[in-house]
Amino acid sequence: MIHLRTAVARLLWRALAVLCLLLGLVGIFLPVMPTVPFVLVAAWAAARGWPALESWLLGHPRFGVHVRQWREGGFVPRKAKWAASIGMMGSAVLLLFLPVPHVVRIAVPLCMALVAAWLWSRPEPPPGAGDPAEPVMREE
Repeated sequence: MIHLRTAVARLLWRALAVLCLLLGLVGIFLPVMPTVPFVLVAAWAAARGWPALESWLLGHPRFGVHVRQWREGGFVPRKAKWAASIGMMGSAVLLLFLPVPHVVRIAVPLCMALVAAWLWSRPEPPPGAGDPAEPVMREE
């Protein structure tokens, strides 16, 4: 019975990791959908049920840096903060032109403002860590 419970738990962790990776993949092509937060959740879930996927995510050339920086200290690069903030502002402006109830026009931007405030409260990576959006320049 314990082995069955462990196998089911591992399967659920894997399913969550795959679901989050798929949502992150959608976010690559859909500007209003975030990518990195889904990759972070995928890595977290993979750590509990799919170590090989976690290792792959940690070593990924594009997203591995973000996962490692988040795990090391909850670091969010300034460029990512700006990109997320501008995206949320654009979505809030878009809401003004959509036929949605007034409560949505108020509640959604309010939620986005709270997320932006939380995001800007996160520390930025230390100067030596470099910005994952920029190529690494090696001194010779």
